[in-house]
Amino acid sequence: MATPTVVLLSVWGVGHLMSMLEAGKRLLAHSGGALSLTVLVMQAPTESYRSDVAAHVRREEASGLDIRFRHLPAVEPPTEYVGGEDFISRFVELHAAHVKAAISGLTCPVAALVIDFFGTTLLDVSRELAVPCYVYFTASAAMYALFLRLPRLHEEVTVEFEEMEGNVDVPGLPPVPPSALPTPMMDKKKPSYRWFLYHGRRFMEAQGVIVNTAGELERSVLAAIAEGRCTRGVPAPTVYPIGPVVALNPPADPPHECVRWLDAQPPASVVFLCFGGGGFSTATQAHEIARGLERSGHRFLWVLRGPPAASTGQPSDADLAELLPEGFLEKTKEKGMVWPTKAPQKEILAHAAVGGFVTHGGWNSVLESLWFGVPMVPWPLYAEQHLNAFTMVAYLGVAVAMEVDRKRNNFVEASELERAVKTLMDGDSEDGRKAREKCTEMKAVCRKAVEEGGSSYAALCRLSEEMRKGAVRASK
Repeated sequence: MATPTVVLLSVWGVGHLMSMLEAGKRLLAHSGGALSLTVLVMQAPTESYRSDVAAHVRREEASGLDIRFRHLPAVEPPTEYVGGEDFISRFVELHAAHVKAAISGLTCPVAALVIDFFGTTLLDVSRELAVPCYVYFTASAAMYALFLRLPRLHEEVTVEFEEMEGNVDVPGLPPVPPSALPTPMMDKKKPSYRWFLYHGRRFMEAQGVIVNTAGELERSVLAAIAEGRCTRGVPAPTVYPIGPVVALNPPADPPHECVRWLDAQPPASVVFLCFGGGGFSTATQAHEIARGLERSGHRFLWVLRGPPAASTGQPSDADLAELLPEGFLEKTKEKGMVWPTKAPQKEILAHAAVGGFVTHGGWNSVLESLWFGVPMVPWPLYAEQHLNAFTMVAYLGVAVAMEVDRKRNNFVEASELERAVKTLMDGDSEDGRKAREKCTEMKAVCRKAVEEGGSSYAALCRLSEEMRKGAVRASK
């Protein structure tokens, strides 16, 4: 009999696609050859995303693993949408017929369909085909708990969340200030909020939810979900915490220029600033960052991206003469480096010279920082990053807080960045010391979780076994 396959369907964003592929490869390894992977590839909506996805696919196809890629027919992207969550959710929904046809056309038994958390509309396809469907949740368990809690929260809070009195109750977390809620929850009138509600309801229909976290990292949140405290006592689908899912590739040879610069710096002396695939700075904000870094007195490696070109929607390579204060590079050349394009974030975080990380706080970046034991200053920009910033400081204790003005497009003053960097990096700072100690502890926790005998390793074994059982039933 043909090897049963697990069908993966991710969205095109690198933080979603690479994480799901890496999780799929771990699932393959745990199945001992009892499962294969079939990846359904949507044609991404822009040329730059299409070329990113194509590069990833080529790399994986050359790996020699039992992974097959099936390219779905292109669909006409939505034209009238409000916000990224609205666009992505509707774009995925438009692929339903193609996903159904692709799965129906497979000649081997199908063990499971694994969908991105923006793809819950496809639960209908899995039900029609009688294929078990799992959600792959690339964000934190805290964010998943908030999603599950949202339908009830929507009934309880009749005003906008920022107008409510008191804090938001998310079981397993400290009381959450409304200012820390994800961007799509800040305006109930917008479609993105309605999609959050929709996904929060539909997660309950999944066979299971695979979360990129470790049991020890978010223990109280995972317990609250398992006990039904986020869902009015109704049992939620089984959660499989299999993380951190961090793809570790061999370092570049020859080393990247940023890595070579770090080689010349003392241990734990450099603060690294990087804001993910969507983060960029205007000249006004870049001037504040420059002044804050200069006044902090600390060494720095700053990945600076410019505003997106209209055609790509992604940050552009920075024009340093346009974005930076005059004379800044000359004044700081002994202490700092400004890198104007994409940089190898994991290689940089792994370097002994890096002692702190100013980050947008996307969950993949948080996990990478924890994996390498680097304490953080969160600078949230969009999506669920404001919730991540809150949990990093108030729940995990691995970061130093920084004041970000959401009303001014997440603006940070030079003096506030200076204060946060000094707190994080100065040896005599109590808050910095606590974050460093907690990060060192979490580094050990993360690595132990994915090793044989660890909690995430065991969760992957359970998931693999569950999927194999599903395949036997589906093939009868």
